[in-house]
Amino acid sequence: MNAATITMSDDEGGRLVKRTAVYTVAIACLVLGIKYLAYLVTGSVALFSDALESIVNVVAGLIALWAVTVSYKPADADHPFGHTKAEYFSAVVEGVLIVLASLLILREAWYAYLEPRAMDAPLLGMAINGVATAINAFWASVLIRKGREHRSPALDADGRHIMADVVTSVGVLAGLGVAEATGWVILDPLLAALVALNILREGWKVVAASLSGLMDQALDGPDDTRVREIISTMAEGALEVHDVRTRIAGRAIFIEFHMVVPSAMSVGDAHVICDRIEDAVQGEFLNARVLIHVEPEAEAKQIGVPVL
Repeated sequence: MNAATITMSDDEGGRLVKRTAVYTVAIACLVLGIKYLAYLVTGSVALFSDALESIVNVVAGLIALWAVTVSYKPADADHPFGHTKAEYFSAVVEGVLIVLASLLILREAWYAYLEPRAMDAPLLGMAINGVATAINAFWASVLIRKGREHRSPALDADGRHIMADVVTSVGVLAGLGVAEATGWVILDPLLAALVALNILREGWKVVAASLSGLMDQALDGPDDTRVREIISTMAEGALEVHDVRTRIAGRAIFIEFHMVVPSAMSVGDAHVICDRIEDAVQGEFLNARVLIHVEPEAEAKQIGVPVL
């Protein structure tokens, strides 16, 4: 795969990811309106907490849109390695917003606990909320899939957050059903508190995953193994490959290593081996950036990736 092909694919992926981010904001606004209507119909603090989290979804969607737009900007003099890490900042901010939302929900749950009240039109309100939950479930699965396909931390974090919202919404609806059937109005604020705690847990997970990316986390086990297999297979003519290092920066993957060749090998022949390895790696890992340091055989360490 040549550089032109990689750039074209990246541009196409960028347009798709940005379009998905725009849809996310629109859907988040729609779901917010539906959930707030469910709260107005019932007066339930648990449904209010569900609607409050949707406000976070709207803000997070806007931040994700900004982040993916920045991340697809081409490399420049000030950012020679590109802007792909911008998406991690989006995920971190989203995690912080989730934590703030959970604290606000806990506040409302406490007040409702002190003065519990029965819901108005509970069945209608829960049905309205159910529609919003179904929309969220569908879109969360789309975001998670697109986030993985395009190695987009922003879309993946947004999808996981919305999926957590779906889980809590289902729990809220089930609990409110029990409250309506039994008359235990105290369940309403207790459910709201549980929603807040679950949101807090998800927020921490989002922040932790994003911080790992900002700290130049290496490829995971299967991908790292596959990179080494490709290098081993395509390095024919070299004597040894060692000091293989990888790191992830958003959708970009950086791979670097030292390749030992016979001292008598010409620069041109060594370059052919490098091109063969780069083409093979980039053919399997889109947006991979490969850096190879060629060394003479005196630098061999007799360790590292075997050359087949």
